[in-house]
Amino acid sequence: METILATNKLSSFRQGAQAGVSIAIGYMPIALTFGLLAKTTGLTLTETVMMSMIVFAGASQYIALNLLSLGTGTFEIVLTTFILNIRHFLMTASLNEKADHDALWKKALYAFGITDETFSVAATKEGNVNAAYMFGLIALSYGSWVVNSGIGHLVGASLPQSLQESMSVALYAMFIGLLVPSLKKQRKTIWLAGLAAVVNSLLLLVFHLPKGWAIVIATLLAAVIVQYIAKESEGKHDA
Repeated sequence: METILATNKLSSFRQGAQAGVSIAIGYMPIALTFGLLAKTTGLTLTETVMMSMIVFAGASQYIALNLLSLGTGTFEIVLTTFILNIRHFLMTASLNEKADHDALWKKALYAFGITDETFSVAATKEGNVNAAYMFGLIALSYGSWVVNSGIGHLVGASLPQSLQESMSVALYAMFIGLLVPSLKKQRKTIWLAGLAAVVNSLLLLVFHLPKGWAIVIATLLAAVIVQYIAKESEGKHDA
């Protein structure tokens, strides 16, 4: 009986690993770019790899780099990334509905590895998912992200200093690249981005708030206002 269970777990792990190959490949260029930008921001190789190991959230890590380059304090960085990743509560709660009754510590462990990509793969899998499948899925994507972050930093260290400094522009190009596809799909995103930019500018230029707090407040305020307007609009439409 124990042999059968061990075989089933190994089979589930392999299925998860196979499903994670495409995610691992997709993470490579993003992680390499992150490592390169982390080097230009001033992070050491150890700090870069540790951030990827502990945070494991692409968008949050890119934003953290931007905030670090602005001289933002630790609390503001943590708060901003927390707000950005609130959606993970919803994703893990949703995934728990189709998860097998594994030990709580196993669920807590693989919940750390839930990203937009791993959630999408797990959520669309036929049938339930178990801890072995999730560990296989996350192992490859997590390993790819961490290793390629380090490689990106090492590559960045070999570039001329002038080129390293100019690479900071790529950080803003990355944000634009993430934003444009959303702008094409949802009008709400346009209002959210525009309102956040306006509020952030007012807080900086008029109220002279620190850059970190201006970003946090602008993000929260814009999200609340746009969501309120959207609900009001839906309510009138239903009426």
